[in-house]
Amino acid sequence: MEYNINRGVGKTVEFKGLKAQYLLAFVIGLLIIFFVFVIMYMTGINNLCCISFGIIATTILVWFTFRLNTKYGRFGLMKLAANKRHPRCIINRRAISLLLIYKKTHDEKYT
Repeated sequence: MEYNINRGVGKTVEFKGLKAQYLLAFVIGLLIIFFVFVIMYMTGINNLCCISFGIIATTILVWFTFRLNTKYGRFGLMKLAANKRHPRCIINRRAISLLLIYKKTHDEKYT
């Protein structure tokens, strides 16, 4: 009996160079553009306007997604979001003498 080995275990999902969360953002963006196109068409907006919107929005989405992919890499967006949540500096306005005093905790008071 012959068993095939899956050599893609642990690798990220990749499609035409898009990796990980960029692929998800690309697919969600395409779905949103498609639904907006359908809504525009159903409301009776000129066909030329609908088609031009679809082409321009899709071109911008493709350019922006591939640009983010090359600029930040696989984990770049997560690192960028974590960096924005990280404080730039820690300010402590207490006196140094108060910081050095040992304080009893609630458990130590009653033992």
